[in-house]
Amino acid sequence: MSCQVNNPTLQAIYPLKSTLNIIRTLQPSLSPIPNTTTFGSQGTVYAQLFYAGVEQFYCQADTCAQSLGNEGTTFCGGVPAASLIKTINGLGGTLGIECDALDNSTNTATCHFKQKDLLALFPPSGLTLDRCSFGECVRQSVIDSGGNISAADSSGGKSLGGGVIAGLAVVGGLALIALLFIAFGCIIKRKARKARRNDNTGIQVGVHWDGITYSVPGSSKARFFGLLRGHDEKTVLDDVSGTVHAGQMMAILGPSGAGKTTLAEILAGKRKSGTVLGNVKFPSIGRSSGLAGAPRIAFVPQQDVLPPNLTVYEALLFAARLRLPENIHTIEKREMVEELMAKLGISSLRDVRIGHNGDLGGGKTRGISGGEMRRVSIGLELISRPDVLILDEPTSGLDSVSAARVAQVLHDIAHDPTNPIPVIASIHQPNSKLYQTFDSILLLSHGRSLYSGPGGFAPSDYFARVASDIVPSCPQGYNVADYLLDIASDPSVSLFQISEKDKTTSNVGQVDGESGIELVEKTRTITSSDEQVNSAAAGGAFSSRKMMTSSRQQSTYATTFLTQLQVLAGREWKILRRDKTLFFAHVAISSVLGVFCGGLYYKTDTTIAGFQSRVGCLFFLGALIAFSSLSALYNVVESRALFLRERSSLYYSPTSWLLSRFIFDVVPLRIIPTIIVSSITYWMAGLAHDAAHFFKFLFILVLFTLAMTLFNFLLGALFNNGGVAILLSALSALYQMTFAGFFVHLNAIPPVLRWLQWLCPLKYTLEALSVNEVGSGLLIQDTLQGVPVSISASLIMNLLFGFGSNNYYRDVLVLFAFIAGFGVGVIGVVWLKVRERR
Repeated sequence: MSCQVNNPTLQAIYPLKSTLNIIRTLQPSLSPIPNTTTFGSQGTVYAQLFYAGVEQFYCQADTCAQSLGNEGTTFCGGVPAASLIKTINGLGGTLGIECDALDNSTNTATCHFKQKDLLALFPPSGLTLDRCSFGECVRQSVIDSGGNISAADSSGGKSLGGGVIAGLAVVGGLALIALLFIAFGCIIKRKARKARRNDNTGIQVGVHWDGITYSVPGSSKARFFGLLRGHDEKTVLDDVSGTVHAGQMMAILGPSGAGKTTLAEILAGKRKSGTVLGNVKFPSIGRSSGLAGAPRIAFVPQQDVLPPNLTVYEALLFAARLRLPENIHTIEKREMVEELMAKLGISSLRDVRIGHNGDLGGGKTRGISGGEMRRVSIGLELISRPDVLILDEPTSGLDSVSAARVAQVLHDIAHDPTNPIPVIASIHQPNSKLYQTFDSILLLSHGRSLYSGPGGFAPSDYFARVASDIVPSCPQGYNVADYLLDIASDPSVSLFQISEKDKTTSNVGQVDGESGIELVEKTRTITSSDEQVNSAAAGGAFSSRKMMTSSRQQSTYATTFLTQLQVLAGREWKILRRDKTLFFAHVAISSVLGVFCGGLYYKTDTTIAGFQSRVGCLFFLGALIAFSSLSALYNVVESRALFLRERSSLYYSPTSWLLSRFIFDVVPLRIIPTIIVSSITYWMAGLAHDAAHFFKFLFILVLFTLAMTLFNFLLGALFNNGGVAILLSALSALYQMTFAGFFVHLNAIPPVLRWLQWLCPLKYTLEALSVNEVGSGLLIQDTLQGVPVSISASLIMNLLFGFGSNNYYRDVLVLFAFIAGFGVGVIGVVWLKVRERR
């Protein structure tokens, strides 16, 4: 109610207009704007006395209080002879307000303000209040419901809001989906463990390739203009053929640029960026039905990409648990790892960490030697029990002793008495002893085959027989490998012509002619993208041959998704326990920054400047999270090479890898440091002192942390160059700081740029944090040019920053949308783009 104070005595002292406002709070939950339309808790009264439009004093509930900022007003010391400070401070007891009947013509009434101390100054009827008007201030929902108030509201209980219910529903739905996923995964895993084993015992597989041709675009112009692509190609391999049988070990020789690595990758089924033509067959003997499924091809690249924080045994066991079928028990897999380590001669390195190879720095520790790393790389492929083993320069970068050990291991694998397999290795420049370990030789020069046949001295005898007038004979005691490389370095055209005419030196058909053995061929089923087919047809050069790409034959994973996630999580946990540097760095920096930020904004007051400092504190936390999330990008870039190798070998699906990386990156390196810095800053800065607002504050920061982590994951997956990804991440953080609403009022941004705020996660984070802070009932108390101000912080927030006071749950949903969008983007990019392509 609002009344005019009408008392002759009071008017004699204070002749100007006096107005008394009395606000009674019945139900704070029904107030449209807390601390603006209502003050205090349920059942309290808030009274304000204005003289000549200036508030003199206010009383709340039954305790009268005087604001220090009000000293000097007319009633409170402005007129020293008529100061009422002592009288007002001495008021006590109960008060009553009695009102006469309402005058229908003016809708006002006369009331009497009664209090025992005031009755001594005024007539027995009390202080007369004229022209009192009455009204209620409630939410629109109360008016829409016809004034009906639920029992919960009338009893003073606080019901859950729609946003809280929606949030609980989302959390419950996610928990239910996770439980259903785990239950379904357990069922699939149990079914896979009971599946019948594929038995390929006694089957020997060979490799035969015919007419392998590979070409790549010769210039950027040809790549840009599709019509010219077929006529401007560089041929890397040209009509290369050969055969390797089980129990044989072939060396692909040739100078640099001859096409050795390219041929090895094509035979291994690797994805190539150019156009591949030809046929690859896998003839098998030993059973009329042939192989039970597609042949398993193992490929060992030239670079050793290994997990440095695992031991040799752990790395091999990791491969065994993921590359061997689910129906093989873990105990059997452990025994197979022990046997393989003994065969490779690395049993003594069982519990030694692999470490880093090459130039060391930045705290990286050196582990096993280069030759030992090469044998571990070979073991990672052999653990899957392949039918064919292909290696790209396995002896490069090794000394002669280490190279000889690797070659002997390969020779023993190829000639294993119980399970012989074909071994194909590209060799750059072997010494005489290394050369003699190979059973057959394929000599390449400028992408064409000069010789394909038995090894030893057979190649030199062949050239002495068919090309004695073209190439010199091999000197007595000279290394045959060096002799062949000398021939292939600069061969004449006539030597290529001889090689085309005389292909009888090839060992094709040796097994076919054996009596009593039935041969079954499996041709690699290969499809090509429309782009490759069209470009080949445009060139017209290879239309008579079968098009082939590098899709792998074994296109399914050996284990279920749940097993993959379990094994990957175990590896991530081992790495986290052994390399604690990054974790402790995050925790230490978070603690220091928390104390720094808390000290900077220590016990912020409730003035307008203090409120700006509060929002500045919240903005600082958001900006800190945006920049600290850059380490997530580095983690993705650092593990990219290992992921590419393991994905190409079908260890696991990209989704399981992403999920394990996300869990073990977010929880220890993102959420825990965020909670530390936020908790320290929150209580030191004197923000809302109640548990509900504190946990809502943490909830928003955790959501923003998840969004920024996934965003950096997306950049790390999208760009091969880590420097570009880091630059874009830093620029995006600056963009978010600009459009968050702290530096520039959101409504003051030019319309042509204003839409950019809706793409800024930090804007929604800062708005939600600010709304949560003012939603605690924060009241701004300040003095502007001598005029005391007491106003709700929500109005100041909207005035200074343009934030909406009811946007908390909207911002929560938007942050969830960012998390979902970035998550889907990461999964899509990793599935489609982050794959091995040579």
